[in-house]
Amino acid sequence: MNFVYISPQFPKHYEHFCDRLNKNGVTVLGIGDTPYENLSGELKASLTEYYFVPDLSDYDAVFRAVAFFSFKYGKIDWLESNNEFWLEQDARLRTDFHITTGEQYANISRIKHKSAMKAYYAKAGVPTARLAKVTDYEAAQAFIGQVGYPVIVKPDTGVGATDTYKLENDEDLKRFFANKPDAPYVMEDFITGDICSYDAILDNEGNPLLESMTVWPPSVMDIVIKQLDLSYYTVDHAPEALKKMGRATVKAFDVKSRFVHLEFFRLTKAKKGLGEVGDFVGLEVNMRPAGGYTPDMIDYAHSTDVYQIWADMITDNERKIPDSGEHCYCVYASRRDCHNYAHSHEEILERYGDSMVMCERMPEMMVPQMGNQMYTVKTPDNATTQEFIHFVQAKA
Repeated sequence: MNFVYISPQFPKHYEHFCDRLNKNGVTVLGIGDTPYENLSGELKASLTEYYFVPDLSDYDAVFRAVAFFSFKYGKIDWLESNNEFWLEQDARLRTDFHITTGEQYANISRIKHKSAMKAYYAKAGVPTARLAKVTDYEAAQAFIGQVGYPVIVKPDTGVGATDTYKLENDEDLKRFFANKPDAPYVMEDFITGDICSYDAILDNEGNPLLESMTVWPPSVMDIVIKQLDLSYYTVDHAPEALKKMGRATVKAFDVKSRFVHLEFFRLTKAKKGLGEVGDFVGLEVNMRPAGGYTPDMIDYAHSTDVYQIWADMITDNERKIPDSGEHCYCVYASRRDCHNYAHSHEEILERYGDSMVMCERMPEMMVPQMGNQMYTVKTPDNATTQEFIHFVQAKA
């Protein structure tokens, strides 16, 4: 089996996908924008060959790299990046090289454009917030006249919280249009709730081989804009209500043979027409693994190896790692260099060192969302999880 992996070196932990493929006997062919000599030893050992492309957004250059691999190794069976930024390009490459094991270019709109997702949620029977495309000031006013303030505006094809804003009054609306980026935007009714993700690895019929839930802060947007501290956690068991909605959403979008990250609101305030407190409401779909170190947190929470489960799905379309029955919470809490905290780094290590599974400085490009210094521990329950977050992030 020939597998072309796009950007196997970033984010760093994605090299584990290549490692597990290699261990399953796959010919792993990497294309990335990092010179070969700067790759890690693990990644070099996992790759059959690596093709350096200085700019991965240069489609012609990446096309030539895939063509070279196709000429040298024969038919390419799979092509993947598992990265939101490259999903559309991945699909275009699959279509151009007749690789049928993943999303095709003609169908990518339904999973890239937030405005296109609503119809599939409706097909799944999953409630969602009302949405309108932001065409001009008058259209925005008309939508707000229906739903009222506050509203959320965000790029139709944006990644994460980039260029996303909460508008609370007419002055905010005027300011937004005065400075609006030159990109298609959508506006949504504001919902009060926690963001809970349904994270799953799907077989070639869209059935889950692994299911997990991670609870995120209500507004990553505020964390980025206001430089707040980030904390989030993977729970021990995903609730049945979320799994039911996640499975229905996957079927409606007709997604197969992928690692997916579907986001839902869990209402903390009842919303007319959507649900009561505790109900789940569809937010958006992401047809790739959750960001940051969440794949590793899923591993720690469920005593498993998501990279191996994914590789086994690729090569054998089945899960070979059984459920160990050992489940816990795994929580991430970070701090920013610009704040003063009540407890020192050494105090955190002394108190939580035995349960700590990750502790490191974050790469500069991830600091706006993830913070400068991160701590990740395993905890037995939600109460201990909240206690850990407070201890790490309490201000002096």
